[in-house]
Amino acid sequence: MPLAKRIIPCLDVKDGRVVKGVRFSGLRDAGDPAELAKRYRDEGADEIVFLDITATNAKRKTLAGLVRKVASSLDIPFTVGGGIRTASDLQAVLLSGADKVSINTAALSTPGLIRDLADIYGSQCIVVAIDAKRNPEGRGYEVYSHAGGKRWRRDAREWARKAAALGAGELLVTSIDRDGTRLGYDIDLLKEITSSVGIPVIASGGAGSLEDFFDVLTVAGCDAALAASIFHYGELSVRQVKEHLAARGVVVRP
Repeated sequence: MPLAKRIIPCLDVKDGRVVKGVRFSGLRDAGDPAELAKRYRDEGADEIVFLDITATNAKRKTLAGLVRKVASSLDIPFTVGGGIRTASDLQAVLLSGADKVSINTAALSTPGLIRDLADIYGSQCIVVAIDAKRNPEGRGYEVYSHAGGKRWRRDAREWARKAAALGAGELLVTSIDRDGTRLGYDIDLLKEITSSVGIPVIASGGAGSLEDFFDVLTVAGCDAALAASIFHYGELSVRQVKEHLAARGVVVRP
């Protein structure tokens, strides 16, 4: 039997509150992280992702106290990202209640960090986040960091392959072009990544309808679909998404 596809709400956190914008800008308040996490757990979310979106730009560590508060209400896998640069940063987040960590800027700056962290904590703990945007000069996609503010001129597919080879357990691939737009996931980008690596790929950026979830998990071949605003503002619930997928023959956990 195939592995169940996962539905993962994402909490983008700034100043202790969940926020959401469009293409990483124009942020507006969406609620309390602990309350939202508990609500999504009760709706049947498979995992929760918590991203401290200002930690890297502010050059500070992830908010451990807030991570502990959110983790205390969860009994499902919990991934935390933002400001994680060293093994000690990762350990602090795990001790605060996270099950996995997401790294982006630190991995781009020091790719060997992926291998080092995987060797210590295991690949299953390491999620490499890839924020990608269509290359303005031609075909393909490029990688960005610092909430979309820094362009690395690095091909997204090649970076995905390298991250997987270095020991990443999963990839969290966000389309900056689609983020918050509700225009659907970037299927072309995600097919490029899923066809290039042998590890699970979590799709992010663009969820706007029930059919978008179906497409990204079948046509694009992703293992999980992450979404934020469509859940935060009540357009759809996790339960509705799972019921739709199950009715279409996609294997999901009840």
